[in-house]
Amino acid sequence: MASAIDPHLPALRTRAAAAMEQAYAPYSQFRVGAALLASDGAIIAGCNVENASYPAGTCAERVALGAAVVAGHRRFTAVVVCTEAGEPTPPCGICRQALAEFGLALEVISVTAKGSEARWSLVELLPHPFTPSQLHSR
Repeated sequence: MASAIDPHLPALRTRAAAAMEQAYAPYSQFRVGAALLASDGAIIAGCNVENASYPAGTCAERVALGAAVVAGHRRFTAVVVCTEAGEPTPPCGICRQALAEFGLALEVISVTAKGSEARWSLVELLPHPFTPSQLHSR
């Protein structure tokens, strides 16, 4: 099924794959790259950065999100996640929640280095997110 982000897909895939190549994953050997498509067409990439103190590591999607926020972006249309796994890999739960902060209409596309692809909406992956409105529902 074609979507409005399809014209951006080649660039998103390229940026996510290039980011994956830069990943710092000496412990898991599971390199991940992510490329966010901002609503203005900007593409912001990130890679996973592991740490010897495992909880201190950061996923590619959240690295890209942080870089996007620093660059002034707050609205996103899609995220492409690239791994070397045999099957497309969706974002982890923490990344799903972090992405949900900026809207549930996000299209999530996972690609592998060998060309496999899967697509979901963020709301499919995180059907009951914790949202800012819940902070004020006392």
